[in-house]
Amino acid sequence: MPALRCSIDDAIPEGMRLDRYVAEYLRLFSRSQSKVRKLEGKVNNKKVKLSFPVRQGDDLELVWNDVETPELIPEKGSLDIVYEDDQVVVINKGQNIVVHPGAGNYRGTLANFLYFRQLEKGASVTNSLRPGIVHRLDKDTSGVIIAAWNDTAHAFLSEQFKARTVKKTYVALVNGILKNETGRIETHIARDPGNRMKFAVSEKGKTAVTLFRVIKTWQTHTLVMLRPRTGRTHQLRVHMKYLGHPITGDMLYGIKDTLFPQATLMLHARTLELTLPENRGRRKFSAPLPERFSDLIRKLDRIESGRL
Repeated sequence: MPALRCSIDDAIPEGMRLDRYVAEYLRLFSRSQSKVRKLEGKVNNKKVKLSFPVRQGDDLELVWNDVETPELIPEKGSLDIVYEDDQVVVINKGQNIVVHPGAGNYRGTLANFLYFRQLEKGASVTNSLRPGIVHRLDKDTSGVIIAAWNDTAHAFLSEQFKARTVKKTYVALVNGILKNETGRIETHIARDPGNRMKFAVSEKGKTAVTLFRVIKTWQTHTLVMLRPRTGRTHQLRVHMKYLGHPITGDMLYGIKDTLFPQATLMLHARTLELTLPENRGRRKFSAPLPERFSDLIRKLDRIESGRL
């Protein structure tokens, strides 16, 4: 049975259930999946129920059954490869592609495509739902993402993300005009109690830090460079809403844009800088802005010049 031992380093809400901590902080699987996988836990060497309240400083021992886990199916997909060697692959992920399989999305994900390519290459693979994937992008976020071809490379990359030595920059088109050209957003982010699909700025939760720099401003929108210093779920989307400038096309955290009602999420992972395995040095990879950005930027320029 798979197992995990860890300590709770997060400043979590008082009375948080064990299964909720597993779902929201460890992100192993949802609370419903905890039951399906027959999750069992010990807190400070004492066997407890999933409803047991945990707190910061507790030592956890978790075991679960993976028998019910769906088998990952290799699928040939179109991968826009930015860089590849025998250790890693860097991909420019398109919009509307799910990274990790989950409920209702066990086919057509980036993981399915990577698994197919791993088998093609004869790489060291395990039948996991996350073959070589180190980090994630939301389904509607496009851009650069890296995966490993073997466990050693995966561990090497994962340690950099954990130590926050990886530098990521995103480009977003947001509604309105930002007051400052540059700035730092530092808040706590927790799951929105009113909508489990969303996250929100909260007095509790995990610390989230984002740096921003304005690239270009129009009368109605701003193109901004975002650099997350932490990696919280939906962090950039939550932080831009917090500033009062939700990302254009973000129907979860914003509203339908009156100027561009058909716009999809205007968020793109532009660059990723990290050290490659096997002493191959520190590299910076980039993914060009997709056509959906170019289209709106051209329209905004025409509006600004009075040609539309």
